[in-house]
Amino acid sequence: MCAQVLVADDDLRQAEVVRRYLVADGHETFVVHDGRAALDEARRLWPDLLVLDVMMPGIDGLRVCRTLRAESDVLVLMLTARSTEEDLLLGLELGADDYLTKPFSPRELVARVRTLLRRSGRSAQVERPRQIGRIAIDLARHLVTVDDELVECTRGEFAILAAMSEQPDRVFTRAQLLHHTRGIDRSSTARTIDVHVMNLRRKIETDPQRPAQLVTVYGVGYKLAAGPA
Repeated sequence: MCAQVLVADDDLRQAEVVRRYLVADGHETFVVHDGRAALDEARRLWPDLLVLDVMMPGIDGLRVCRTLRAESDVLVLMLTARSTEEDLLLGLELGADDYLTKPFSPRELVARVRTLLRRSGRSAQVERPRQIGRIAIDLARHLVTVDDELVECTRGEFAILAAMSEQPDRVFTRAQLLHHTRGIDRSSTARTIDVHVMNLRRKIETDPQRPAQLVTVYGVGYKLAAGPA
């Protein structure tokens, strides 16, 4: 299963390592670096699992966990530099599903994520490729085909297609699409989205100059049309 995972850690280097390992394991992964952003992004995404550092600026991980547990059943894997029994028990009492003490192996973290998803039953769901018109998007295998022909996509291009395929015919602003690519390329801008769309059209459209599926909605953004525009 391709689960949606949110990583909240103020250690930028560690967060990036964790993100890379989770993406390599097939998960759609987003990253934030403080407690307030963790709450905001969790409420926006409602992810399957939250990797949550305890020590963060502003709102710490314990408060984030307590708040989210009152609002949802999101799985929480806490990261902490503290290893005393009292600290571990406090996190679990606040609703964390598992605890990992720093320093840790990224491979162990991925294994813990797999275990939590499996125990929750969320990993048992196998999502079929999404068929949008001529385009098929296989999230589990990270593949895109057009009329059954494989199309090579960059990670940024795939992230855009995956996001838009969740809601065909919905118009996405550039800012919304940036949310789905920023975990891959933090230097992404609105212009980057335009470039990704231009490149995608060359790959998936019969006539890139007159796109039938990846359509511009002038003054707003883009949509992935379920049928001919």
